[in-house]
Amino acid sequence: MSDIIRLLPDHVANQIAAGEVIQRPASAVKELMENAIDARATEIKLLIKDAGKTLVQVIDNGIGMSTTDARMAFERHATSKIQKAEDLFHLQTKGFRGEALASIVAIAHVEMQTKRPEDELGTEIHIEGSKITRQEPCVCPTGTSIAMKNLFFNIPARRNFLKSDTVEFRHILDEFHRVALAHPAIHFYLYNNGNELFNLPATNFRQRIVHLFGGKTNEKLVPIIAEDTPLVKISGFIVKPEYLAKTKNLQFLMVNHRFVKNQYLNHAITAAYEGLIHADQKPEYFISLEVDPATIDINIHPTKTEIKFEEEHSIYALLKSAVKHSLGQFNIAPTLDFSKDPTFDIPYNYKDKAPELPRIQVDPNFNPFKEEYESRSSSRSSSNFGNYPKKTASWESLYTGIESAIDTSASETIV
Repeated sequence: MSDIIRLLPDHVANQIAAGEVIQRPASAVKELMENAIDARATEIKLLIKDAGKTLVQVIDNGIGMSTTDARMAFERHATSKIQKAEDLFHLQTKGFRGEALASIVAIAHVEMQTKRPEDELGTEIHIEGSKITRQEPCVCPTGTSIAMKNLFFNIPARRNFLKSDTVEFRHILDEFHRVALAHPAIHFYLYNNGNELFNLPATNFRQRIVHLFGGKTNEKLVPIIAEDTPLVKISGFIVKPEYLAKTKNLQFLMVNHRFVKNQYLNHAITAAYEGLIHADQKPEYFISLEVDPATIDINIHPTKTEIKFEEEHSIYALLKSAVKHSLGQFNIAPTLDFSKDPTFDIPYNYKDKAPELPRIQVDPNFNPFKEEYESRSSSRSSSNFGNYPKKTASWESLYTGIESAIDTSASETIV
């Protein structure tokens, strides 16, 4: 019986690996934008057509690449970020595996133009399905422009599994938000089908949130009291409980300027809101953590959105405490006020004095019924017991003229 195990061809292996890294157009957006950030770009433009199915292009003004580097960048596991295994625990960059570009060129048509500041001419490369079809010098600005066209052109089954343009563009928008929030010092642009959707100048973290999600977001934010400990540095903003919705939730957790998903730390934030929100509500937050790269492991997921922490329990407690402190600091969390009123404090100079009874001055001869009592006593002492002084002037005047009126009415009746 002949041997049945054999090595896969490179183009087949690249297509299989691309399924782990590039699942939809939004995955390519994330990888290309992170490469631009690693190139130390200060301005990044993202161009989208047909929700990324036709075109995803990222243009940056970074350091660019030489002709040799431009060609090597598309090889699998070709990277400038690490040289040995120990470098994985001291990463300061977004990408490091050398899989993103190799995965993209395996399933799309890619055109790249790149130029370093010290070079007079740049390099232009065209690749289709991992095969270089053209490479030549070109005139281009400093930086790199990578255009990914016709995604999954050689894998029709994968292309058929893509959702509608609306759904796919929403995923692209989510990735754009995550990258733009993690790097407020970079100027970002987003163009969709030729229309400019975002123009985000370099600014601070709060203004970047407002520029992305609207001006009304500003009044919803509560700053986190910065916690700077040897283990972690916590900063960012949380949303006031009264503004939380039950549908879409804005939850952004960045670790060393990288968006991550961590259910354990999300639970810490939710626990800090305990008693302020309903069970079906979820907190919204924009929180940034800075930790020592040696204490985290990023290399546990192909998309690098999950991170393993060395001191996860301690970070949980610090994050929960920071969020709860911020809620209480801005009078959002209900509290019991046990502070005493200073008006009830005994002055220091009265400390050793004995209390004195209050003095009340009363006129013992005052009697409000004295006049009435004397008048009645004088009446009783008279010889005629029933001879009270008559005061009839007041009521006899009511009957004045009644007799004449009766006589007049009687005479008119007789007539």
